[in-house]
Amino acid sequence: MTERGNERPMVVQAFRAGQQMALAEIYERWSPLVYSFALRSLGNVADAETVTQRVFTSAWTSRENLDPSRDGLPGWLLRITRETIAETTGAVGQAQPSQTTTTTETEDTIQPAELAERLMLADEMSRFDAIPQQVLQMALYDDATHEQIAERMELTPGTVKSHIRRGLLRLRSRLEVQTDAC
Repeated sequence: MTERGNERPMVVQAFRAGQQMALAEIYERWSPLVYSFALRSLGNVADAETVTQRVFTSAWTSRENLDPSRDGLPGWLLRITRETIAETTGAVGQAQPSQTTTTTETEDTIQPAELAERLMLADEMSRFDAIPQQVLQMALYDDATHEQIAERMELTPGTVKSHIRRGLLRLRSRLEVQTDAC
């Protein structure tokens, strides 16, 4: 594999192998480029932040598609960014850029290690069956109580509690293996 631009082949290999530290390094290096491109395209800080997070989530979950001999990492990330922007503007209809701002809240609020951790959780949770995945997402991300989840999903509170417990144990087991490997 040849080195392209400022990429370090070892980091790209580690990223493709699923090593969390490589994701953190790649995010730290390339998130300003992705964020700037999204902000210029969308003209909205909140949308640019959302696109940046989606790009790195997508990159992490599809990392095996990165061919370093064909694509440089920045080009691959920008291609994902263009696709994500198109999806975003398609979902909103014809995007109307609001006042452009030059603050980079994404870089200030989400640290590379935190994003890597979020992506590892999202990647592992994507392997869950639909109902346990939805239950755990509601508990972790929506801060919903067992009773609220049970009501929304038409499950018993005991079933919700069991899904959450098994899900957390599975995540813990998987993440302990990941941490030991890093």
